[in-house]
Amino acid sequence: MEKITKNRKEYKMNRKPRIEKRLQNPAVVCLLALICCGLWGSAFPSVKIGYEWFGIEGTGSQILFAGYRFFLAGVLTFIAGCVLEKRILVMKPSSIPYILRQGLLQTTVQYVCFYVGLAHTTGTKGSIINASNAFISIVAAHFMLKSEKMTWKKGIGCGLGLAGIIVINLVPGAWGTGFSLNGEGLIVLCSTVYGISTVLLKMISDKESPMTITAYEILLGSVFLIVIGLFLGGHVGSFTVKSTLLLIYLALLSAAAFSIWTVLLKYNLVGKVAVYGFTIPIFGTVFSAIILGEQILSLRSLSALLLVSTGIIMVNSRK
Repeated sequence: MEKITKNRKEYKMNRKPRIEKRLQNPAVVCLLALICCGLWGSAFPSVKIGYEWFGIEGTGSQILFAGYRFFLAGVLTFIAGCVLEKRILVMKPSSIPYILRQGLLQTTVQYVCFYVGLAHTTGTKGSIINASNAFISIVAAHFMLKSEKMTWKKGIGCGLGLAGIIVINLVPGAWGTGFSLNGEGLIVLCSTVYGISTVLLKMISDKESPMTITAYEILLGSVFLIVIGLFLGGHVGSFTVKSTLLLIYLALLSAAAFSIWTVLLKYNLVGKVAVYGFTIPIFGTVFSAIILGEQILSLRSLSALLLVSTGIIMVNSRK
């Protein structure tokens, strides 16, 4: 009996390094990161459709809608985590402050800005601006992590990406009509918060399992979203079969994408994972064109996509 127990322990100890090595394989990182970015890209048009199908009007309703989505996502992540890890996911008392902070930043603050901002801009523009979180992650990592320092190549890459964000807002009338604080401004703030929270997530990844961190940070953050939405008089109605299925899809994409992203950040450098963020505006633009019928074949949009993509690739390219 003791021999069997010992063999099981040795198997688990040997299996863990193999899993870590596999999750650090560039091809595996690429595939999983692209899945995450594709799911996040599809969220831009899906949220805008959700506003229409659920009859969402006003800031309070937008935030409440986000709260419902992420609470369901947190529940789904919790159930999946319990099944995958064959245990009830429980946080250690010492981890609660860190996961609560993560939930407030990554879920509550980020998505208050995202949902309100996206209601006042196009899915295409929102997805491109949101790509700035990759650059912010790199800058934040320079100051917060000793292993990831800024270089001249990273600096030029960040400059190219930010140039793309400016280009997408250059319309007749310049910033007067092309940029608004309650639209593009909130998307920029959303990206900033997410960029910083990405580094913080890397810093706490060893405190709990990825599924535990993801489940509880989404659940805690969503509760604050619901409270804020209700306080502002929010209302979400018109629950039909198609609108409910859309809400479930939004919850599933968040649960899957954040869980996978947390695992990747646990075993890889922030920069190696963030490089794939350049595909989010591409996915978002394509999905917005297909689902919402937005015009994407313009010199301004294509130039912005090129700058953002080139910038992030340059930041993470090797010599």
